[in-house]
Amino acid sequence: MSTAPKKRCPITSHILDTTLGKPAQGVALHLEQKKAGQGDTASSQWVALGHGHTNADGRVETLLPTSHVLQSGVYRITFDVAAYFRASNTKAFYPEVTIVFEVERPEEHYHVPLLINPYAYSTYRGS
Repeated sequence: MSTAPKKRCPITSHILDTTLGKPAQGVALHLEQKKAGQGDTASSQWVALGHGHTNADGRVETLLPTSHVLQSGVYRITFDVAAYFRASNTKAFYPEVTIVFEVERPEEHYHVPLLINPYAYSTYRGS
C-alpha cells in the first residue's frame, strides 16, 4: 500500500546560530508578498501572508497553510533576531533581517534559510 507524500507549506525557513552551532529557537518571522499598485511601481504595497516562530530545530514550516496556492512574484521574510539575541543577553548589530526573494515557479517549494551571529548573517535558497 503506497501513501501520498505529506504536503508541506510552499515557503519554509530555518535559522542556525553560527556562533553557537545550534538552531535558533523562538525567532519570530513574518512573510509578505509585494502587490503592484495601480500606475507606477512606487505604489506597490507589501501584503502580510503569514507569520510564525522557529521551533526547537530552528525551523518554521507553517508560514502558510499547506493548501496555499503560491503565485509568481516578490516576497519577503522579516526575522526578529533582536529578541532572540536579547533573550541570551547578547549584544547584536542587526535588530532584524529582511530577505526579499522572487518566486518564478510557483509549483516549486521555496526554502529560505538564515545563518546568523551577532554581527553577520547570510542566506541562500535551500531545498
